Amino acid sequence: MNPEAQRLSVLSSLASSLGRRDDVPNEELAQDLVRTRDTAAVQELADSLWSKDQNVRSDCLKVLYEIGYATPDLIADHVAFFLRLLGDKNNRMVWGAMIALANVADLRPDEIWQRVADVLRAVQSGTLITVVWGTRVLAKVAASSSERRRTLFPALLQTLETCLPRDVPTQAESILCAIDDTVRQQYLAAIDGRAAELSPSQRARLRRVLQGIRPSG
Repeated sequence: MNPEAQRLSVLSSLASSLGRRDDVPNEELAQDLVRTRDTAAVQELADSLWSKDQNVRSDCLKVLYEIGYATPDLIADHVAFFLRLLGDKNNRMVWGAMIALANVADLRPDEIWQRVADVLRAVQSGTLITVVWGTRVLAKVAASSSERRRTLFPALLQTLETCLPRDVPTQAESILCAIDDTVRQQYLAAIDGRAAELSPSQRARLRRVLQGIRPSG
């Protein structure tokens, strides 16, 4: 599909427009946009996040965060839209926006920092998937400066201390990018405090996560 044709048909290529209930068309569209780097089509998807049709909104967000997995810079200009969606009444839009934000957080930490209260609020009241991806957002923003690390580390630590045992390795890995010498001991102490709750396989995964920060495990 050439870029001009893609621009004309980007919304018609969404799963909902094709009468599909699976996400394969959305994933294929994302792959096409990553390959062609069609910024006009990406803009159309971003603008359509405010469609009156909830299926269109959901599909557009799915395509955008799928693009973000592979080519975050292609969606980074729309960070303000993703932040705005954190207040949406539809949970799917909230966690989808959080995935998109996690994909671009290390590229646009300043913009996210300006609205970090919205991210914190969504993490505190959100679904499990919102919490998991929100932790990544907060950690990447915290890693961008010492001031932000001081402000956000307590929330990151609380997440690590209160998440389900099965999620401890995932959250520990997500937070790792924000760890420096000023918070290292608190981070390790929180992990040690959860160790007894973990299965052998979870502890093994955690040891792999911590290899660089605590080589002895």
